[in-house]
Amino acid sequence: MSDRQTQILEAAVRVIAQDGVRGLRVEKLAAEAEVSTALIYYHFKDRAGVLRRALDHVNDRAVRYTESALSADDPRTRLEQMLLLELQDTDEVRTNSTAWGELRASAVFSDDLRESLRDSTEAWSADTETLIREAQAVGRVSATINPADAAERLTALVEGLSERWLSGSITLPRARELLTGAFTAELD
Repeated sequence: MSDRQTQILEAAVRVIAQDGVRGLRVEKLAAEAEVSTALIYYHFKDRAGVLRRALDHVNDRAVRYTESALSADDPRTRLEQMLLLELQDTDEVRTNSTAWGELRASAVFSDDLRESLRDSTEAWSADTETLIREAQAVGRVSATINPADAAERLTALVEGLSERWLSGSITLPRARELLTGAFTAELD
């Protein structure tokens, strides 16, 4: 991906996080990215193309800021750290999580976006399931749990806790505390 495409996608994520998917207008995006509308259409074809690629970009950003967790030796520790990194008080994580929530909510009304969101969610659950299976193999997670089900519940919990934290319904420490408790309840 070119630097210019990345610049546009970074701006798209900011606009979506601030104004929602409905607030993303190509003209506004062009102003935020400091490019022409023609360049946006050249790279992304239409607004729907921007939204699909913005969703991919949100996922790529999340992978970047959670990769540090993958250096731990213990797979359960990697799993816990990876999911907890989705609940951190940084501009990047707040913006990413807010944009993800906006895109997820809009997918209810958009078949095109729904498919992309489903693929992204399935990939996140599959990565989580893989870590659970690895932790089972070394005896760090109960052998009696279903890794696919546990992965889906944990990733859904992260999304819900993130939404509650970002909306001010709970504090960040409380969200992290609840997620940490869920590891024990879900995996032991």
